[in-house]
Amino acid sequence: MSFSKSSRHVRSVSLPGTTSSHPLLANLHTHIAAIRAWIKDTAEAGSPLPAGLVAIHALHAALADLLLLPESRRATMSASDRLLHAFLLLTDAHQRFQECLMSLRHAAAESHAALRRGDATTTLASAARSQRRAEKVLARLAASISSVSSKCARPNLVGEDAEMVGAMVEAVTVSAAASAAVFSAAASMSSPASSSKKMAMFIPKFATRKATAPETAEVAMERLHMLERRFGECDDACNSVFRSVVQARVSLLNIMTPTI
Repeated sequence: MSFSKSSRHVRSVSLPGTTSSHPLLANLHTHIAAIRAWIKDTAEAGSPLPAGLVAIHALHAALADLLLLPESRRATMSASDRLLHAFLLLTDAHQRFQECLMSLRHAAAESHAALRRGDATTTLASAARSQRRAEKVLARLAASISSVSSKCARPNLVGEDAEMVGAMVEAVTVSAAASAAVFSAAASMSSPASSSKKMAMFIPKFATRKATAPETAEVAMERLHMLERRFGECDDACNSVFRSVVQARVSLLNIMTPTI
């Protein structure tokens, strides 16, 4: 991960008095608040997936910056095992999330092409099965990543260490909550296409009975095309999130590795 000169300068400044006044810690709290706001927006109005992924990436980038502070070494050691386990779960979950999105995008593309050709029955059945499998995996991922908060409890500390470690634990916890929301939203976004696929199973009849609602196939194709495009829009953001989670975990491993 590359950092600007100004970021490197900020990290070189020792903690002034208390960690609460350090700009990197304040920056992390800002991103934590942004994540909480996105989760709330998602619950109320269905905030778009890319926005959530961008917010998660920014949170982990801010956390990686904080982990580079010399002062974070002492503070982080008190919760290193729990944080490492949480990052391992996040890394695995986001890697599998990328695979699910690829599967859902491919299923939508295959279904769209089959409808356009008019040979929908066999291809759509296969694509629908792939879609359902991916949705089930997403549901399991959302449930499993939600457990991070319970496995990453705040340690009993006092003073500056408590403040810094508390912020790190909170960042990981809200990242897991936001990730679960993203996974669930992706599964929900995919589900409406199922009805389109079921309607489209009658496409062979449309070929011989043109008076039977031909617009149904057009509506199905439009829905599938939109679904494919929306999943495609998440690609770059997914990659950024995965890299930022890995980078934060590497930074934590570096803290735990004794200097030779």
